Amino acid sequence: MAVIKVAIADDHKIFRKGVILSLRPFTNINFVQEAENGEDLLNGLPESNPDVVLMDLRMPGKDGIEATKTISKQYPQIKVLVLSMYEDERFVYHLMENGANGYLLKNSEPNEIRRAIMEVSEKGYYLNNFVNRILLKKSHARQKVIPSLNSEVTLSDKEKDVLRFICMEFTAAEIAKKMEISPRTVEAIKDRLMERFGCKNTAGLVFFAVKNNLID
Repeated sequence: MAVIKVAIADDHKIFRKGVILSLRPFTNINFVQEAENGEDLLNGLPESNPDVVLMDLRMPGKDGIEATKTISKQYPQIKVLVLSMYEDERFVYHLMENGANGYLLKNSEPNEIRRAIMEVSEKGYYLNNFVNRILLKKSHARQKVIPSLNSEVTLSDKEKDVLRFICMEFTAAEIAKKMEISPRTVEAIKDRLMERFGCKNTAGLVFFAVKNNLID
């Protein structure tokens, strides 16, 4: 199993050390950087080169929101997994629309944090029940004031199938097997949809599909 390099940014040293200690039994996760705020994190990224960042939101100086936006623009290959105490749906939705690949609460169990790290590394996003509930609620609320984009977005049957399987969290290889096409074709369709809808990553594509009712 490939080792996933992880950085953690949190201004509470005890919490940082606790997360690292709790994930130590999982040998495929290697912490390569600790930071007390977003600025320290960004300064260390070129050297540490993590696959995933565990990001707190409220930090002195550059906070986690600004750091997440910067990483999304400057280091799109790095996945950001927010680990925060804030349950406010405004934080969740804003972060997920601006580059975060997943959102966890700080009271999450180590096994869930590990699973989230592995999934954002492998699939590009992590959606748990907490985030899904907020996204669906937000989508429903927006539909009351904004017309559905269904009439403006047309997808081929193959595109619909690929998008549906992506939203069901299947990998490209799994989708290819189900649809009897090559993984390269799946990736090409996904890339085409992301470019068409202006999405930066797979998570953004999932959110676009949910918000605009493109999946059943």
